[in-house]
Amino acid sequence: MRSLFFLPALLVATPALAQGGEAWQPPTLTNTRYDEDWGKLADPANRTGRWTEQLKYIPLDADGSTWVGTGVELRARMESFGDNLWGGASAPDDAYLWLRVAPYIDLHAGPVRAFVQPIAAYAEGVAPSASPVDQTRTDLLQGFVEVEAGPVTLRGGRQMLSLGTERLVGTRYGPNVPLAFDGGRADVHLGRATVSLFAAHPVQARAGTFDDRSSPDKALWGAYATLPGLDLYYLGYRNRAALFGGVGGREERHSLGLRSHGASGDWGWNVEGVYQFGRFAGQDIRAWTLGSEVSRRFPAAPLRPRVTMRFNIISGDRHAGDGTLGTFNALFPKGKYFGELSPIGPTNIINLHPGVSLALRDDLSLGVAGMAYWRYSKGDGIYDIPGTLIRGPGEATARFIGKEVEAALSWQATPELELSTSLSAFGAGAFLRQTGPAKTITMIGLEANYRI
Repeated sequence: MRSLFFLPALLVATPALAQGGEAWQPPTLTNTRYDEDWGKLADPANRTGRWTEQLKYIPLDADGSTWVGTGVELRARMESFGDNLWGGASAPDDAYLWLRVAPYIDLHAGPVRAFVQPIAAYAEGVAPSASPVDQTRTDLLQGFVEVEAGPVTLRGGRQMLSLGTERLVGTRYGPNVPLAFDGGRADVHLGRATVSLFAAHPVQARAGTFDDRSSPDKALWGAYATLPGLDLYYLGYRNRAALFGGVGGREERHSLGLRSHGASGDWGWNVEGVYQFGRFAGQDIRAWTLGSEVSRRFPAAPLRPRVTMRFNIISGDRHAGDGTLGTFNALFPKGKYFGELSPIGPTNIINLHPGVSLALRDDLSLGVAGMAYWRYSKGDGIYDIPGTLIRGPGEATARFIGKEVEAALSWQATPELELSTSLSAFGAGAFLRQTGPAKTITMIGLEANYRI
């Protein structure tokens, strides 16, 4: 797999070999795909003449009330690591290729809808072996039936969930096998507000074909309300096989969240706070997080920069064995939480994350970011994105985990094809040096994503 290192040069050369195109705007393609409203193409006035429109709206009757939409995603992604997990991984120097194909068919018949999306996801070169998140072979990613009854939409089956900015419930789109849930959902539209009620089990990806199943241990339920500029939500979570600080047991956790977001002129903001309570293995749960993002665009400046500052503070456990668990659980967050290289997840950290994005051309953008991480609590360690402890506190006295820099280049080669590359490095801080391997992680990422 070391031969994959020639790919960065190939990608850099690619823009000279292909032609750019205008971005296809209505509607915007989504990661979940079922949110796209192609029924508007029934009116010829809403058509642009793009060839893909023939696949997005196929009428099955004379009045167009019964129709089928189709689409597909083909993605190839290469990641090459040096000194993964600061040299402590079982294969610290590794390069692998992810491949996935996810077609879908979307049938509408009046108020009834059926959506089916299989997936074929394979990995080559993952050492020591591919996990189910790397490779699930052929399986059902989504398959549900939906019924509209006035202001209420009812849905049952397997579906991906994306709530807000995916701090707590996301699609895990970045890794090779996205996350889906088996369960039911009801969306109630009340004027400009929407309330979503849901109860589901996460789907456990497995290595075989058509063998993915609902988790017998984990469950998610809750209510998520969206208003203009404001989200309010409650999430309930249960895990019968939870593990914190080397202690296993049943976890039942409740999350109350509030998110404010919007824009005014060239300024934008996104601020979200969550408080968690519940029980774990005879202990009370008391955890919280506060995340903020403020951005400003400079549309008249060269390269039209957009400057962003993010700040996150996420609680950890202060004292093991004191009867209270302070470790925040991010539940099912997005897969690339802090960027393309995200060796640590949103638990027990303080994070400062400035960045700038530049429009090199209308179809070519460059993003540069820097990140710094500290432990919130000295009594707790650091975790990966799924919430697994990857470095315990030991006898460490330092809070500083490390610093990271990342640059990402994205080219919309055609309305359907996006090519991107990223280069990341994570330098170890005092906490990592006090607790184990502390080399600098480097990662190169290359991706080609074709979606219609």
